[in-house]
Amino acid sequence: MLTIALSKGRILDETLPLLAQAGIVPKEHPEQSRKLIIETEQGHVRLLIVRASDVPTYVEQGAADLGVAGKDVLLEYGGQLYSPLDLNIARCKLMTAGVPGKPLPAGRLKVATKYVNLTRRYYAELGRQVEIIKLYGSMELAPLVGLADRIVDVVDTGNTLRANGLEPMELIRPISAQLVVNQASMKMQHAPIDALIERLRLAVAKTQENACP
Repeated sequence: MLTIALSKGRILDETLPLLAQAGIVPKEHPEQSRKLIIETEQGHVRLLIVRASDVPTYVEQGAADLGVAGKDVLLEYGGQLYSPLDLNIARCKLMTAGVPGKPLPAGRLKVATKYVNLTRRYYAELGRQVEIIKLYGSMELAPLVGLADRIVDVVDTGNTLRANGLEPMELIRPISAQLVVNQASMKMQHAPIDALIERLRLAVAKTQENACP
């Protein structure tokens, strides 16, 4: 049995077509089911539906053999995971954002984010002292009510930021969804996992080829 950890939302929507091209089709659509364990048409493969931030934990701890998570989640998590394939989906950018034209304080910068580790590393590399305020949502409010000078968050179009009087600023890094594999599973079930990775690699290549004008 191979277990793949996925999370609902954009990553799931864009992963399912790749899995289908690799021969893995769920018996019921995860977005329309209340089940957290979804069987597939292949009796030896099942899907686990978990929170996006929990995918690395399920994979590293061996509750799932493979998983799909954004690069932002993986970098924030750290851990010991094998990441053999960039699926090139759910693409966005990890960026700072703030009120345009508003000057920054000369001293310690207050930054609101759910990416505490990533944010700390980014500003440490810049040599800037920061106070990090951890938030789990509605990040755009923080600069508007004086809670923070900047936020760090993933940005797709930037429309939500602009609608709230903010604008994207410094690019920290581009983000896309990655396939991750438990290291012990890779050793114990090398043949089926390697075969799945190769089928997904071909599916990603075909999708990119079809996307080219």
